[in-house]
Amino acid sequence: MSKLKQAAAPEQALVVGRITSVYGVKGWVKLYSHTEPMQGIFDYKHWWLKTPSGWKTVELSQGRLQGRGLVASVKGYSDRDQVKEICGMDIYIDAAELPELDEGDYYWSQLEGLRVITKEGVLLGKVSQLMETGANDVIVVRACEGSFDREERLIPYAPGTYVLNIDLEQQEMVVDWDPEF
Repeated sequence: MSKLKQAAAPEQALVVGRITSVYGVKGWVKLYSHTEPMQGIFDYKHWWLKTPSGWKTVELSQGRLQGRGLVASVKGYSDRDQVKEICGMDIYIDAAELPELDEGDYYWSQLEGLRVITKEGVLLGKVSQLMETGANDVIVVRACEGSFDREERLIPYAPGTYVLNIDLEQQEMVVDWDPEF
């Protein structure tokens, strides 16, 4: 019998990880976390899962580091056969649960989808994703309707140097970047 509870969709669904597979025989699961640090996923006790029949919720019981990964116990699941029903599902939270950031700091999810415009007013495209590279995070800008060309650009996320302004209300990021580059 399914332990999933029917739920309304979160107001602003945000993927924070994935339940990858069964761990052990007592209903624990292995997790992949998108949070930084990765254990940050355990700060959210109520998870939304998008199933073929709609949104469902589960509640985190326990979570811990295991080797170089994460494992968790979900309330109501006590054996490996039961927990198989949630393996392979993405874990969502409501973005409203995220902690407030200082002014000038942004969550990656807030930047994805912003139009990227040069300081001269040339539309380069939209932020499709961000990547960690070690030295600087990098903005991946993909062409969109009305963009300068169809090129994909990788722009260092360096506020004050390449990223001059971010306006979430206008859904725009102004950059100091040569469209020919």
